[in-house]
Amino acid sequence: MTPSQDSPNPTPSLASLTQDPTFVGQVQRLHEMTVVARWLFVLFLWLTVGSLSLWALRSDIQQLLDYFTWAALRYSFSLYYNPIPTLGLLICIGMTLGVLVWQSRNILFGLPDKERSRLQNQVLRIRHQGPSHPLWKIICSN
Repeated sequence: MTPSQDSPNPTPSLASLTQDPTFVGQVQRLHEMTVVARWLFVLFLWLTVGSLSLWALRSDIQQLLDYFTWAALRYSFSLYYNPIPTLGLLICIGMTLGVLVWQSRNILFGLPDKERSRLQNQVLRIRHQGPSHPLWKIICSN
């Protein structure tokens, strides 16, 4: 007898699981959850770091709105004089653009093989751990 016939619950191979519609649906749910988590993180950044950075720049923004000249525009956007709020805004803008590019790539070209493999392995770990895993109800329940 082969080892898979000896055990009552043989572990299916990853190749056979990729054909299973339930497994494919679970991988898709995990990917959707990853997308939502990334956007929630970006929202959190904007609500905390972004709002504090904009608050620190409020006088410069008000001056730009009151006296819109090229000199005021140059001064306001030379964020050299306010390095900490500038860093906060750059972090928020960078994360937003990063998530936009990542999601656009996934929409236009599909998931890369490496990321698909990572998601499949994560679903297998969630299945293996069972109901004690925090994502079990979201990913594995119908």
